[in-house]
Amino acid sequence: MESNGTEFTGKRQKLAVEEQGRDTDMSNVLENEQCETIIKGSEEMESNIACLLEKIESFTQLVSELLESGKTAFKELINEFEERIIAIHKDHVEKWQHEIKELRLIDSSNEEVSTILCNARNLLQNGHIQF
Repeated sequence: MESNGTEFTGKRQKLAVEEQGRDTDMSNVLENEQCETIIKGSEEMESNIACLLEKIESFTQLVSELLESGKTAFKELINEFEERIIAIHKDHVEKWQHEIKELRLIDSSNEEVSTILCNARNLLQNGHIQF
C-alpha cells in the first residue's frame, strides 16, 4: 500500500503542478489579453497624443503668423502716424509763419501810420503856436 500511497500522492502532486501550470497559462493568456488591450489603448492614446501635438504645432504656427502680421501692421501704422503728425506739424508751422508775416506787415503799416500821425500832430502843434 505504501507504493500505492506514494503513487497516489505523486499523481496528486503531478496534477497540482499541472493545474498550477494551467492556471499560470491561463494567467499568462489573461495578461497577454490585458497587454494587448493596453497596447491597443496605447496605440489609440499615441494617436490622440500625436493629434494633439499636431494641433499644438499648427496653433503655434498660427500665433507666429499673427504676431508677424501684427508687427507688420503696427509698423505700417507707425509710419502712417509719423507722416500724419509731421504733416500736421508742418501745416501748423506754415500757418503760424504766415500769421507772423501778417503781424509784421500790420506792425510795419502801424509804424508808418504812427509816424504820419506824429508828424501831423507836430505840424498842428507848430501851426497852432504860430497863429
